[in-house]
Amino acid sequence: MTNLPPSGPRSPQRSPLDFDEFIGIIVAFTTIGTILFWAFSRRDTGWNLGSLLPPQPTPGVQVSPGASNNVIPRLQNSDGKVTLPVIPPVGTNPDSNILPPVNNEQNLEPNVGVVPPIIPGVVVPVPNINPAPQITTPVTSLPVTPPPRAFTDVPDNFWARRFIDVLSSRKIIEGFKDYSFRPDQPITRAEFAAIVERAFNKDIRQTKLAFTDVTGNYWASGAINDAIATGFLKGYPDKTFKPEQKIPRVQVLVALVSGLNLKTPATPDKVVSIYSDAKDIPKYAIDRVATATTEGLVVNYPDRNAFAPNREATRAEVAAMIHQALVREGRLPAIKSENIVQVK
Repeated sequence: MTNLPPSGPRSPQRSPLDFDEFIGIIVAFTTIGTILFWAFSRRDTGWNLGSLLPPQPTPGVQVSPGASNNVIPRLQNSDGKVTLPVIPPVGTNPDSNILPPVNNEQNLEPNVGVVPPIIPGVVVPVPNINPAPQITTPVTSLPVTPPPRAFTDVPDNFWARRFIDVLSSRKIIEGFKDYSFRPDQPITRAEFAAIVERAFNKDIRQTKLAFTDVTGNYWASGAINDAIATGFLKGYPDKTFKPEQKIPRVQVLVALVSGLNLKTPATPDKVVSIYSDAKDIPKYAIDRVATATTEGLVVNYPDRNAFAPNREATRAEVAAMIHQALVREGRLPAIKSENIVQVK
């Protein structure tokens, strides 16, 4: 037999944990468990492990393509309650997926405004911090002069249509309730006074005059007094005005020349000689008719060379002569008409 070397002493077998070691392990695990329970049970702790993960889409919220940045995610705490995240202030890193801790016990005031509540199925847009400037469209201003009134008895080819349109649009002359103008109807002295008042509206230089045939409640009493005071019209020696008397053409032109204080030409007889019926012009009116002729106030129809001084003036003729007087004053643009008498 071979002599074997003597074997070394055998390792003693490990005995089970003694009592002190067992107590130490229990105390260690108990301490760790107490710390973890304390950490997760606090509501105001900042240790929210869910915040370390990217926000998950909430069931029921529809996210349209390209609009993921407009949906506000919901986070769920360890106690099962849903809280809203705080939108980070302007200037923070937009690439960071870590949201700051939420404190439900404080009144948070985000820098970008109040966070709207999340409604299932509704996409909530994020407020635009720098809205685009609004462009305002300028409002088209109304015309200074309203359109003329369309009279039923003034056709387009009527010789005085343009004169009537200009004055009716400025309410200097008006029609009747049946939408007619009655252009060939003679005009009274009272009606002429009312038109003069609206057309020229001059300052009154004299006091009111009393006429025996114009009462205080007469419809044109104010216009008659103003026409007398401004020099357009005169009464008769018997202290009457005769408001319902038809006014002849010569008196219309005499009134306009007198009221506007126009200058008489050097040779009035030569001026009025252009009319085929110059002999019918009253002597008191020759100077003023000559003045009206040189100033372009005379409008004759149908014959431009016939003055017809004593014929009753029609509403159309008065409209044409009033228009020419306003052109002379620079208040209306001129109208070309073959019926306007022009002295060469």
